[in-house]
Amino acid sequence: MSFQALLTRETENGYETALEERELTDLGEEGVLVRVHWSSLNYKDALSATGNKGVTRQFPHTPGIDAVGVVEETTDGPFSVGDTVICTGYDLGMNTDGGYGQYIRVPAEWLVPLPEGLAPRDAMVLGTAGLTAALCVESLLDTGLNPDQGPVLVTGATGGVGSISVAILAKLGFSVSAVSGKSESHQWLKSLGASEVLSRDSFLENAGSKPLLKEQWAGAVDCVGGDMLTTALKSLKYGGCAACCGLAASPKLEMTVLPFILRGVNLLGVDSVELPCEIKQQMWQLLADEWMPADLSLLEADEVELDGVNAWVEKILQGGVQGRVVVRLP
Repeated sequence: MSFQALLTRETENGYETALEERELTDLGEEGVLVRVHWSSLNYKDALSATGNKGVTRQFPHTPGIDAVGVVEETTDGPFSVGDTVICTGYDLGMNTDGGYGQYIRVPAEWLVPLPEGLAPRDAMVLGTAGLTAALCVESLLDTGLNPDQGPVLVTGATGGVGSISVAILAKLGFSVSAVSGKSESHQWLKSLGASEVLSRDSFLENAGSKPLLKEQWAGAVDCVGGDMLTTALKSLKYGGCAACCGLAASPKLEMTVLPFILRGVNLLGVDSVELPCEIKQQMWQLLADEWMPADLSLLEADEVELDGVNAWVEKILQGGVQGRVVVRLP
């Protein structure tokens, strides 16, 4: 049986991604076969589609680290034919063919049931970005953080993780300070719930000048890394925590230990890829219920079909995407 999928191939002129016909046998015979109905575009998908060997080592390959669809065939595990499931993380879209194909075949332990009340399309408006945002917020709440302690900083706020973090924190009653390099996005971030929006330049103005900066934020969600993260850590209030989940700016952390030993701040690492499915399921349930952003449509940048994905790949690599791109499969 044939199906449509985006396939990234290595050519003499570099890497090219195009819509092709594939066979189910290309996916192997082990695991659960899922008919994909929706996916989304993430920074990691753009890296895979442009041949980044740190993400995908084997080509040709179908990107797409997110997928939601219906079980078509299963030989083991807790799922039955007809169940609607979500797959995010693990090796999906990296070296295992991903959500930019009409079918995926994955281990049962990579799947979580779609929570009751959450539409499949809405699950992909959230996607890995929403799951990661929820994990960041949860890690801060686990330290005892509450709205009375002061504002929470969100860096990279116009991206998927950042924008959803803003929306979740605002819904939970926090005052949110969002950092953005896009002046045209300030009003949009306020519509998501940000109390104030800081320009990237003003936020980084004193980034390397001192080992400690003025105490301003009770907590932080950092989606960028590099100078953004170091500035956030230097600016946390005594006992504050920063949840770190990104490295788009840099993976390096160049600073002293003074914020950690003089102010007792904490750096919390957040991973959504290899997380046990039981925890993913808990986060998805929160996203489907009390943590659902007040207006999910505000988070959408666009809806495209498979043949429209390439147009957004370069945009997301250049930081030119505000919110989430949803991918509809025919």
